[in-house]
Amino acid sequence: MGGRQLQAVLFDLDGTLADTAPDLADALNGVLNEQGLKSLAYEQIRPIVSNGTNALIELGFGLDLDDTEFNGVRDRLLEIYTSNIANKTQLFEGMERVLDEIEQRQLKWGVITNKPSWLTNPLMSALTLNDRAACIVSGDTTKYPKPHPAPMQFACKQASVSPKHCLYIGDAQRDIDAGREVGMTTLAALFGYIGNNDSPEHWGADGYLHHPLDIIAWLDQPLTGS
Repeated sequence: MGGRQLQAVLFDLDGTLADTAPDLADALNGVLNEQGLKSLAYEQIRPIVSNGTNALIELGFGLDLDDTEFNGVRDRLLEIYTSNIANKTQLFEGMERVLDEIEQRQLKWGVITNKPSWLTNPLMSALTLNDRAACIVSGDTTKYPKPHPAPMQFACKQASVSPKHCLYIGDAQRDIDAGREVGMTTLAALFGYIGNNDSPEHWGADGYLHHPLDIIAWLDQPLTGS
């Protein structure tokens, strides 16, 4: 199965392409402070960010979806976050160079995230990436989010590439599972939001990235995938 030519590099968004944790942490702490509670340390919040808003609320308030206060807290957190969606968020160090390298090689790149489109699109716009991406697939673009393969298949259709000619990069097991399911070559972003209880060495990725610039070496390698 080796020797396939690379056509596109696809990224998870939060914790892989962009460092969104500072703005999400500020939003969570903003809600906590409004309710007279102490802020959480950034180091506590960062590993949770890839799991989405619900996980942040559970971390900060100990609430789950069944709690009556949950929706109100989530709405307020999202209100704060939406108003400050790119206040501190930026591409991970070295990622702009990676995107430039991909484009210079006339390869495509895109985003497949579980973030809902009403947050993904404004963020991509604020980062001036909309027009550069060959595909932007959010958590509500298809019927099922990752780890279901549907977002991966939709992205490839949108970008006019075959999954077997794609690299997919993410910082969670669901990213690797979804990529493997459709035959993409998968890379685990160890610089992303990986918690102490995560075991990326057991995710089944084809490779591991300690820094975004490590991606450049993969642009020259034959794809193997699943």
